[in-house]
Amino acid sequence: MIDLHTHTTASDGSLAPAALIDAARAAGLRVISITDHDTTAGFETVMDTAARAGVELVPGIEISAVGDGRDVHVLGYFIDPSSSTLRAFLARQRADRVRRVEEMTRRLAALGCPISRDAMLETVASGRSVGRPQIAAALVDAGYVQTRDEAFERFLEQGGPAYVPRQGVAPEEVVAIVHAAGGLASLAHPGVTRRDDRIAALAAAGLDALEARHSDHDAATEQRYRRVARDLGLLVTGGSDFHGEGGHRVARLGLVSIADEDYAAFRRAWTDRAPRA
Repeated sequence: MIDLHTHTTASDGSLAPAALIDAARAAGLRVISITDHDTTAGFETVMDTAARAGVELVPGIEISAVGDGRDVHVLGYFIDPSSSTLRAFLARQRADRVRRVEEMTRRLAALGCPISRDAMLETVASGRSVGRPQIAAALVDAGYVQTRDEAFERFLEQGGPAYVPRQGVAPEEVVAIVHAAGGLASLAHPGVTRRDDRIAALAAAGLDALEARHSDHDAATEQRYRRVARDLGLLVTGGSDFHGEGGHRVARLGLVSIADEDYAAFRRAWTDRAPRA
């Protein structure tokens, strides 16, 4: 089984990277990608661990872009974390995450729900990313809400009283950044973000694939995006978007797997593109 979309404690997942590798092996996964939000810190720490466990670990990332004022997530695969272009970009992304956290905590305090920002911002120094999920968890811990979903519904969703817009780059630029880091770019969960109006332009800008298979895509949605990918000459990726046991999206690993032939075609495209020594 192959899962190309997972998260760890380096961003908003609940499992540490090494624990995720253990869970993936226990679930029967032979290929995974750790795609933490705007950081490579998760997969960089466990490349050797994965190899020893017999799990192929694809270096990955989920980058938050902004198109027409709305978030668009681009998955990068087979990336080189030492890429100077990627590293400079991620430093700017972290700075914007800090700006948003600081402004959201100020707004929450004005709403009578003060939380401490210090612990959240300490994670930035280690290369991990911080954002609304961590704020939602802090609201739960402080007793202002019962669940993270309630935190988003009352305060943090777009249009909510504590929501602060992201200041990001266009998804077309993110595709170029992924390519500069030696990787392939796939549009994440298009059935969730519903930005079909951007797909053709992204394909023209060099987008490599669509994440047709995802835990929030039913069979009809998956087939629709497979058709879109075929019509635009794009490849197909897929994954669970796993965040943790009993947490966001799926309860356990192994529930969503991309077909071997889809992964083989995707990996072959990267191999064919990679510069020869």
